Amino acid sequence: MTMSHAVPDNDRPPPVRAVFSAVTWKEIAYLVSNLPLAIVGFVYAVVMVSTAGGLSVTAVGIPLLACGLYLSRQLGRLDRARARGLLGVRVDEPTPIPGPKRSGGFFPWLWTSIKDPVGWRTVLYQLIRLPWGVLTFTVALTGLFVLWPVLPYLVRLMANVDRAMVRGLLSPSDDLERRIAELESDRGVVVDTAAADLRRIERDLHDGAQARLVALAMGLGLAKEKLLEDPEGAAAMVDEAHGEVKLALQELRDLARGIHPAVLTDRGLDAALSSVAARCVVPVKVVVDLPGDPAGGAVGDVAGDAARGRPAEAIEGIAYFVVSELLQNVSKHAGPGARGATVEVWRAGARLMIRVSDDGRGGASPSGGSGLAGLAERLGAVDGVLVVDSPAGAGTVVTAELPWRDRDRG
Repeated sequence: MTMSHAVPDNDRPPPVRAVFSAVTWKEIAYLVSNLPLAIVGFVYAVVMVSTAGGLSVTAVGIPLLACGLYLSRQLGRLDRARARGLLGVRVDEPTPIPGPKRSGGFFPWLWTSIKDPVGWRTVLYQLIRLPWGVLTFTVALTGLFVLWPVLPYLVRLMANVDRAMVRGLLSPSDDLERRIAELESDRGVVVDTAAADLRRIERDLHDGAQARLVALAMGLGLAKEKLLEDPEGAAAMVDEAHGEVKLALQELRDLARGIHPAVLTDRGLDAALSSVAARCVVPVKVVVDLPGDPAGGAVGDVAGDAARGRPAEAIEGIAYFVVSELLQNVSKHAGPGARGATVEVWRAGARLMIRVSDDGRGGASPSGGSGLAGLAERLGAVDGVLVVDSPAGAGTVVTAELPWRDRDRG
């Protein structure tokens, strides 16, 4: 799930026209406002660097420089907001520097703050923007009176220079910086998913097995009271309680299967997905091409060569969940015309590939808060990808990619 710094199509301004459009007026406003903000930024950068540099021989010079770079970050945030509002430039916010507690103490935090590339590039941006701000202010303001026939073209040219400066100097520092932002976002998805799963398990236990066991206890209590007075009635109640026990056990098995099925642990993806496919309303063909997958072997045989062909337990569990959800979608949405579905799982280098296809009515889309969107988020949290190809009336093909992580053979 790698983020790109390519300019999105919706960030590109419309073509230049001789007539002043709303975009052109926004660009003019940006160029005119460059000068006063550039003066403030230039003065701040010069005073901060010179003061901190002059006091660097004392105990306050280095902390003062760290605080100055932090305030430079805030100026950069203001410039990004202005560029976003007037130039339509969308630049990711850099990851904040952790505080002293999270950095391991005051001195590690101080060292991290001093070598902060985002703060230093913001200082450089403030220094070089003053002469550029003078030029843009002069051209934009005087052009309104003497160069107005060609002003839109001049404005677009200067605004594009400003766009390049913002993207080049005020964006996150590097791929690692962007990767940190991605991981922070993915961590939130993982936490929300885990919380939702816990709520589902609690709800299923409370509304299902727990309620049935409470009714069973009450029924056995009544049967105990009638045991001497009405043996036949008591026997009937015990027989009914026996049926309730069977239903409760089945609900608990279904709940345990939904958390992590035993067949997945014991026999691998092939057997587990075949079990899921057997519950689908349309015939499903399962093809698992993983070297060493222990399907068909003895229960509990996960050692040696068998375990070497299996992914890590977490990846295997996510793959099982993805196929289970997609086959449920086939059962619900493929339509009466669906004649069958296919589940294919294989390894491609460092990726675990999953493809679930059916010949139903199609029209599936991950947008609009559907279950496919939830699957995409769950896969994205572990560097996975979900691709949906579902033209109306031509079936659905969903391809999922997961990172391959070798199982710990301890």
